[in-house]
Amino acid sequence: MGACTMQSLKILAVLISLLGFAAQAQSPTYGVGRAPTPAEIAAWDIAIAPVTGDELPAGSGNADQGSELFMSKGCAGCHGTDGHGGMAPRLVKPDMAVPDDPWRWGRILPIRAPYAPVIWDFINRGMPLGQEGSLTADEVYSLTAFLLWLNGVIDDDQMVLNAETLPQIQMPNRDNWAELPEWLPNQPRLPEYPY
Repeated sequence: MGACTMQSLKILAVLISLLGFAAQAQSPTYGVGRAPTPAEIAAWDIAIAPVTGDELPAGSGNADQGSELFMSKGCAGCHGTDGHGGMAPRLVKPDMAVPDDPWRWGRILPIRAPYAPVIWDFINRGMPLGQEGSLTADEVYSLTAFLLWLNGVIDDDQMVLNAETLPQIQMPNRDNWAELPEWLPNQPRLPEYPY
């Protein structure tokens, strides 16, 4: 019985030392960083549903306002004053009279996106270059309206885009989007994705 107790004590000592090593491996924080505040988490929560536009913020804008912002916010400096001819990808449909244009069928988001909220989301997250996230919701709605108007997706430069009207826009490529084996339009992003 004494040997069994001694054996148990040795096993117990080994387990305690292993638990100590596991605790040490997880505990160093080096005093760097902190938990984000609820306000910071809310500010980072900018996901917009591509089809329904759920989570689009309050605000509005039209193409006329967007054309002024396109010049004043520096968009024209990268994309060209007419949405093409700059160092960045073109933002308007190609001119069929210029077949050798290197950006001819590049990533023209305003006409290739299957849903209009995708354009709003991209501008909101990624523009202007180097100052991403600095545009107000009204400015993003206005720039989105301008790009859609410039490409003939909407006809009226005074049409007001907002959280209700933007998802209702029928994009020209909505039913002709590239079909990927794991995703088709109007399906959740991933299998069993919650929305």
